[in-house]
Amino acid sequence: MANVGGPTMLKRTLGLQDDRYSQYIGPTTDFEPSLINLSSFDPHDESLLSRGTLRKVSEHDTFLMLPDSSTPGHEHVTQDADHIESIVAPHGRHLIDLYFSVVHPGFPIIQKHVFMEKYERSYREFSPPLLAAVYIIAINWWDQSEELAGKPRPNVKELESLIRATLDEATFRPKLSTIQAGLLLSQRPEGDQWAPTAQLVALGHELGLHLDCTHWKIPPWEKGLRKRLAWALYMQDKWGALVHGRPSHIFATNWGVQPLTANDFPDVEWDENDPEEKLDIEKGRVLFTRAVQLSEILSEILDTFYTLQAMNTVANAGKQGTQLVLSLAKPIQLKLKEWYGGLPQLIRLDSSYSSLNPSSSRLSSIGYLHLAYFAAEITLHRRIIRSLASPSSSVDSYVQHICRSAAKARLISAMDFVNRLGPNHLRSFWYFASKTNFALIGTFGSLLWATSPGREEADWYRRRLGEYRWTLSVSSKPGEGTGLTEFAMTMLDISTGLLKQLPEKPSMSRNGSHADLSVSAPPIFSGGILDSLGSRPTAAEISAMRSPRTDDEEEMEEMDSSDDDMEDYPRM
Repeated sequence: MANVGGPTMLKRTLGLQDDRYSQYIGPTTDFEPSLINLSSFDPHDESLLSRGTLRKVSEHDTFLMLPDSSTPGHEHVTQDADHIESIVAPHGRHLIDLYFSVVHPGFPIIQKHVFMEKYERSYREFSPPLLAAVYIIAINWWDQSEELAGKPRPNVKELESLIRATLDEATFRPKLSTIQAGLLLSQRPEGDQWAPTAQLVALGHELGLHLDCTHWKIPPWEKGLRKRLAWALYMQDKWGALVHGRPSHIFATNWGVQPLTANDFPDVEWDENDPEEKLDIEKGRVLFTRAVQLSEILSEILDTFYTLQAMNTVANAGKQGTQLVLSLAKPIQLKLKEWYGGLPQLIRLDSSYSSLNPSSSRLSSIGYLHLAYFAAEITLHRRIIRSLASPSSSVDSYVQHICRSAAKARLISAMDFVNRLGPNHLRSFWYFASKTNFALIGTFGSLLWATSPGREEADWYRRRLGEYRWTLSVSSKPGEGTGLTEFAMTMLDISTGLLKQLPEKPSMSRNGSHADLSVSAPPIFSGGILDSLGSRPTAAEISAMRSPRTDDEEEMEEMDSSDDDMEDYPRM
């Protein structure tokens, strides 16, 4: 296990000191950057001023270091930590082990070796909200621990109350641990709120998480931690914007964080005698990195279609609105296709690498990544279907057929994915947006039902939504409060209830509806139907389209062949 040198070494960090916190000095504050360079800096790159201590981490980036002792609540930090520990005692260490076994691999926002070394010395070395957040999220898997199953659980309500109180006070002296605690609290079903995300982003700016720390004079492991935390904050903002329908707080023009690399993850985090644990850590690194990449594509979808300016642009295009939407969607659809096509075998749902032991019931968090992919696809196609349904739309029936068939393909693939989830997926860690992402599948199906031109197509979607609700009901995760899929079931019930108010649709059995129900969906994840808008497929090609397969190699082979020679959208 790597050694960080104890409390003395932590003093060389920028965001993890136990007695000081940092404030990034921006270019427009009352500190003039050119004057800062006139200060006399000691060998530790610090300069004492009357307002605090300047800490210069690079030629252009400087922070103001301030004492914790002058902030509200600092005087009872030790008592808060004692109170938190007393709630979980004597099970604290078992909960820590449970957290790093279940949550950490797929959500690596904590430096494990630093955390464990501090914990071995004393739990009092931790920021109270972070200590409590690790405990409270680990309690979700209480019954899956041999040491804890069957024993009384700690008082979760009291623990959550302490988290919120201590986290509120920690915002007056923000550190990396403050962001970690806030992100972990946001992963709880009860913690998924938009306003705290805005606060976390603001705290991230205070800490300079939006900056490129590659060449900063801080410990190398802290650089990796800062990058992982920055991208975790980015993900929280983008997926929060999606599920809450709110404007994002993070913009590309003020985001300098470099892409994650293997060097940004700790080198030694697993028991060398446990190859399964090593596989989990490797899988988690790939999972988290790919989730970040998908979040960047999601950000492009939101910026392209769901900002006020973007929506007004389409509305002002009038009859050309659908053509505009399709032209904007094409490059993003290709990015989604490339993203999925580039997924390593290690994190594919049916991967033979999912466990070294085929009979292993070891938990796997890859489900949240695949579900997020479907949510991104659905968010893109949802905009296309809305455009087609607009009164000002003037596209011909063939284009409607192609677009609705593409949407149908995504819906079938998403529902098939949920149906294929096993207990080792359902009982694992799921990212906070997952409960809404499950719901978005039902919402998308409801949209396709509502916009169906004929009774037969509407009935088909009604039946599929009924099947989806049944799948959700049997997939509901026990022991997780409201359950993983219960929110999706509730929203589906609301949507289908509203759909009952629709007037009866005309029968189109003679002519067939726009989404021909005799045509199965194309290969899973293919993007093929949207791409086919550039060359009208023959009847034989359409009839050859098949439902999703579970074998990844066949899916990719079909995807490649279906996208050949399909480059442009039709001109309308």
